[in-house]
Amino acid sequence: MKSICVFGVFVADLCFIGEKIPEVGQTILGTKHLIGPGGKGSNQAIAAARLGGKISFITKVGNDNNAEMALNLYKSSGVNTDYIIKDKNHSTGVAGIMINANTGDNAINIIPGAAGTLNSSDIDNNLKAIEKSDIFLTQLETPYDVTSYALQKAKDTGSITILNPAPASKISENDFKNIDYFTPNETEASFYLEKKIETKSEIENAAKEFLKKGVKNILITLGSKGVYFSNGTDSYFVDVHKLKDDVKDTTGAGDAFNGAFSVALAKSLKIVDALEFSNKVAGISTTKEGAANSMPSINEVENY
Repeated sequence: MKSICVFGVFVADLCFIGEKIPEVGQTILGTKHLIGPGGKGSNQAIAAARLGGKISFITKVGNDNNAEMALNLYKSSGVNTDYIIKDKNHSTGVAGIMINANTGDNAINIIPGAAGTLNSSDIDNNLKAIEKSDIFLTQLETPYDVTSYALQKAKDTGSITILNPAPASKISENDFKNIDYFTPNETEASFYLEKKIETKSEIENAAKEFLKKGVKNILITLGSKGVYFSNGTDSYFVDVHKLKDDVKDTTGAGDAFNGAFSVALAKSLKIVDALEFSNKVAGISTTKEGAANSMPSINEVENY
C-alpha cells in the first residue's frame, strides 16, 4: 500500500448538543456536552489510519492537556507522530460546536491556536514526511501561504495531491493546477464558482469549470445525494451507502470521506470503487457522535 502524508490542524472539539442550535441572542438548555479530538486534518489522518492507511501527520500543537489527548489518540490509531511540532508559546487549538440532536446539523467556531502559527520553515523541517509519501492530503484550516507551499512541495516530490477546500477560502489560480483531486462539498463548490450548485446540470457544469481551472479530478460531495466525479473523460454520480442505523451527527463526515478516499487511492482502487468505499465510511461515521471518535475501523467497514 502507498503511504500518505496529511497536513492540517488538530483542535479539541467542545461539543454542545441540544434540541436546536441557538439563534443570535438566544440561550437554550442543552442535553449533552462532549470534549473530544477534532480539526479537519487530524480527523482525516485518524480516519485513514483506522482504515489501515500508512499515515504521517504534519501539524503543530501546544504543550498542554489537549495536545496530550491528540498524541495519545494518534498512538492508539496508528498515526506516525514524528512530524508533529510542539509549541511552548501557544495553546492547542479548540473548536466550539453546536449540534442539533434531532437533525445532526451543526455550527462551528474554530480557534486554530498553535496550528495557526504554522509557517513554511515548519514544512521544510518536516519535508521528509512529504518526500516519503505517495499521497498528500490537505485542507484549508492551516494558514493559506503554508498550505500552498506544502502543496507545491508535494507536487515537486511526485505525490498525488488531494485538496479538501474546507473551510472554503480563496485559492490561487496556480494552486488549482497543483491539485490532482479536488473534493469540495456543494457549499464549497458554490463559493468558488460564485453561484448556486443544486441541480444535476448545475453540478455537472460546476465540475467542468473546476477542470478548466487546472484540477485533474473533481469530486463534489453531495451529502445525502452521494458524490459526483469527473476527470473530463469519465463523469458520473455515485449514490450514498444505505445505512442500517439512524444518522446521529454529521460532524466529520466530510473528513471520513477524504481520509477514506486517500486510503482507497493508496490501495490503487478503481475510482468508482474508491468513491463507493469513501461514501460507506462517511455514512457509517454519521451514525456515531463526535468527529474523530466517529471514524470507523476497517473491520467495522468490512462487516457493515
